Amino acid sequence: MDNIMRLRLDIAYDGTDFSGWAIQPDQRTVCGEITQALELVLQSPLHLTVAGRTDAGVHATGQVAHVDIPRDRLATRSLAGDPQRLVRRVARLLPPDVTISSVVETPAEFDARFSALRRHYVYRVANQPFGANPLRARDTASWHRPLDRARMQEASQRLLGLNDFSAFCRYREGSTTIRDLQRFDWEWRDETLGPVLEAYVTADAFCWSMVRSLVGALFLVGDGRKPVDWPASLLGPGSRNSQVPVADAHGLCLYQVDYPADSELAARQRQTRGMREACECD
Repeated sequence: MDNIMRLRLDIAYDGTDFSGWAIQPDQRTVCGEITQALELVLQSPLHLTVAGRTDAGVHATGQVAHVDIPRDRLATRSLAGDPQRLVRRVARLLPPDVTISSVVETPAEFDARFSALRRHYVYRVANQPFGANPLRARDTASWHRPLDRARMQEASQRLLGLNDFSAFCRYREGSTTIRDLQRFDWEWRDETLGPVLEAYVTADAFCWSMVRSLVGALFLVGDGRKPVDWPASLLGPGSRNSQVPVADAHGLCLYQVDYPADSELAARQRQTRGMREACECD
């Protein structure tokens, strides 16, 4: 419809003090804060669709959402029909732990969730006896047993590909646990605030708690309590494995979501919907 325009929002937030992305009664959520601010500026009820519904405590530097608005809502003196002007207007209303860095008009075929090709997460963990540097304590988890990166890297590579990750996912009615895990690498980083072990995890999509469960399983391999082949041995149909720990939420960050070219958005959305009406959360 000509009088409706679809906007893409690029979003970052510190998830520490949020009860996740999704709006919940009497809870402070990322979607709740953004929706309230946008509705105040645009004077219109709105519904946001997000690429990945992050859980409580999880951060994002590359979250993506879309929203449909009446085109005339931008036809004010301060906005002058330019969606990017919303960035400054909304910034005045948002709290300091969430920002919208970009607002652009997209084709109607763009869907932040179903048009996505893949999601990229990073998990940060300090492996010193004293834990994370206090200045990074909000986005860096701690694991006090010594971790062997080489063992973790070997084990993580055995998980790559299209597999059923039931053992690493919390059950959700009507969702599939089959995912295409495309990257799972561990890298040490020497930072001015101390060394940090980072896990880079990429897949077409993630089911509930999948990233943190994968990371938790690899911690047990890294500290020697489980063999290298143990995580891969859990792949296949079944239910969540109680031996798999869920790593702390605050170490996890969604840093990028990939989309196809505009001409391929509709086809990608149809393909994804055809494969699954799945949860996108972690």
